Amino acid sequence: MTCASCASRVERKLNGLDGVSASVDYATEKARVSYPDDLEPQALAAQIEAAGYTTELPAPPPQPGAPASDSGGGEAADPARALRERLIISAALAVPVIVLSMVPAWQFTYWQWISLTLAAPVVMWGAWPFHRAAWTNLRHGASTMDTLVSIGTLAALAWSLYALLFGTAGVPGMVHPFEPRVAPTDGAGTIYLEVAAGVTMFVLAGRYIEVRSKRRAGAALRALLELGAKDVAVLRDGREQRIPVEALAVGDAFVVRPGEKIATDGVVLDGTSAVDVSMITGESVPAEVAPADAVVGGCVNTGGRLVVRATRVGADTQLARMAQLVEDAQSGKAAVQRLADRVSAVFVPVVIAIAVGTLGFWLGSGASPAVAFTAAVAVLIIACPCALGLATPTALLVGTGRGAQLGVLIKGPEVLESTRRIDTVVLDKTGTVATGAIELLGLYPVDGVDPGEALRLAGAVENGSEHPIARAITSAAVRKFGELPGVAEFGNHPGLGVQGVVADVVGGPGERMVIAHAVLVGRPALLAAHDIALPPALVAARDEAERTGRTAVAVSWDGVARAILVVGDALEPTSAVAVRLLRGLGLTPMLLTGDNPAAARAVAAQLGIDEQAVIADVLPADKVTVVRRLQGEGRVVAMVGDGVNDAAALATADLGLAMGTGTDVAIEAGDLTLVRGDLLATVDAIRLARRTLGTIKGNLFWAFAYNVAALPLAAAGLLNPMIAGAVMAFSSVFVVTNSLRLRRFRSAVGGAAGAKR
Repeated sequence: MTCASCASRVERKLNGLDGVSASVDYATEKARVSYPDDLEPQALAAQIEAAGYTTELPAPPPQPGAPASDSGGGEAADPARALRERLIISAALAVPVIVLSMVPAWQFTYWQWISLTLAAPVVMWGAWPFHRAAWTNLRHGASTMDTLVSIGTLAALAWSLYALLFGTAGVPGMVHPFEPRVAPTDGAGTIYLEVAAGVTMFVLAGRYIEVRSKRRAGAALRALLELGAKDVAVLRDGREQRIPVEALAVGDAFVVRPGEKIATDGVVLDGTSAVDVSMITGESVPAEVAPADAVVGGCVNTGGRLVVRATRVGADTQLARMAQLVEDAQSGKAAVQRLADRVSAVFVPVVIAIAVGTLGFWLGSGASPAVAFTAAVAVLIIACPCALGLATPTALLVGTGRGAQLGVLIKGPEVLESTRRIDTVVLDKTGTVATGAIELLGLYPVDGVDPGEALRLAGAVENGSEHPIARAITSAAVRKFGELPGVAEFGNHPGLGVQGVVADVVGGPGERMVIAHAVLVGRPALLAAHDIALPPALVAARDEAERTGRTAVAVSWDGVARAILVVGDALEPTSAVAVRLLRGLGLTPMLLTGDNPAAARAVAAQLGIDEQAVIADVLPADKVTVVRRLQGEGRVVAMVGDGVNDAAALATADLGLAMGTGTDVAIEAGDLTLVRGDLLATVDAIRLARRTLGTIKGNLFWAFAYNVAALPLAAAGLLNPMIAGAVMAFSSVFVVTNSLRLRRFRSAVGGAAGAKR
């Protein structure tokens, strides 16, 4: 498929079959088809091929217990390689032709024949994809940009051949003089080789940029599936045996060591640990698991050794279902119809009709065939979109280049139109408005206790644990004190906390003495198990922490509760500013989180988001549902996220903005990538995308306007080489200059953005 109208044509062909319901996505080059049982998939493929397209049936999914197969994807050739080679060769041949034709001083003897030698391969071989697509369109009674490019370049080449072989253009010493006069001409001394070669080169450049962007669309699914484990240590007859994960069957028991990914969904049979479930829940605090607890494949075991019994494998796992969500979202997301194709669908038939009418008028008025054909071909040539070939790629190149400087990556022109229409921005909490890393956020000691002492003793004991919460407390203590005291009699209570004896040396020389503290650090339940009660002040601190969705860690020593440490996900310092600026763009920010409602409202209050715009207790599948519900209410939704669990929602939203500090899956599923990992980049992304889209539309308008303005001159037979060259050159220069204005785009947040670059 070469344009969005091709996708529509394939869709109509499939839906024309009895009982078939099809949706064709131009970006991913996939069709999702529902068809009756008595219809073979090969019949669907035949229907597509009968319409002039190639097709391939998807490979069946691997079956549980089957050996792993190598798809050979790593050896796949670059899909844009052939187009890139075609562009490079065409440019090398076309540039000399353009230079010779536009600079009369360089037009040496027989320059026109050198131009023909260089331009002919460009028009016939370089533009072959356009000719082939135009023929396919013609067979189905349709017209697109390909039709206009094919007709225009072939007409320019054909007329140039006529002028060289049968007119006066081939005589030695022929030049294209710069004569600003409008007068009828028979075209016998006029060649348009620079138009034919230049249009081909510019449109090839635009097509190459588009293909590179479009082919990335399927990478989200590959990245998501690659998150799973590749092999697994299964228990057979009491012994561990390493097998490919595809060979794992329901009921198999397998071992997961610290740091390994859980191979598939299952239930813990033996062992306790903390499991990083952020890819599923989006929340940074790991989940404690023990025997009989369910675990999800793809999550990372951060603590002890686990033995797990597989309950779901293959396509039934939660990770595979998430991949299906992403694919469904991408397939259901209507591709933006390219502006050039939309305009050319009307413009091409009109131009052809004018050309035919011009030919008939001049022949009917008694003019010579040469004059009639000159006027008719001039109509086709002046309508050939030299500037149109530059309109989208130049604006996109300049816009994306400026965006990269500001930390914004725009994946392709098809995503830009959404930025103009969006009215709601859904913000995922973790990793987007919050840091996504566990930090020590507060320390609340009882009266008379030194806060530094509480942190130092807690950090010393937690230093013996690998739990993420323990690492956060230890890191805070190390930053404050540097070296921490040693710990004796260290003990770990899985799911509760740690204990140990911290020995302090006090006093000066000659009076040194050792004071030992028996320290407990962990959940309040750990202190309760040692008959240590929290005083009212610490109970209030614990309740406040839990109300806001954070974790309270109690610290006691020498049998007395001394402090509460609060750990959790800290808000990014720039998030509140970004929310205010999004409102300034006329957008409604909404907060989406897996936190409980009370915690979500507390975060929203800090950000300046209305309480009614908070959606809490949301699971991954629910994020897609939320986005679709908002779209069903008539909203045009942008989604900002960073995790695997956000990928499907990013693909479902009208505009997906992925934080560049997040997972590859989220980045690939999004339409815009925010490299800075800063919510302020969202503001720049939307403003820049809107500005780039406006520039593309302006380019398209003027590219057509110049051609339309010159059409009456061409039809009247008044178009001479000077006017044709000037109009083509000026329209191209205007488009390029207009695109270059994007380099002056400035960040809305000034120094804040610059500091992050």
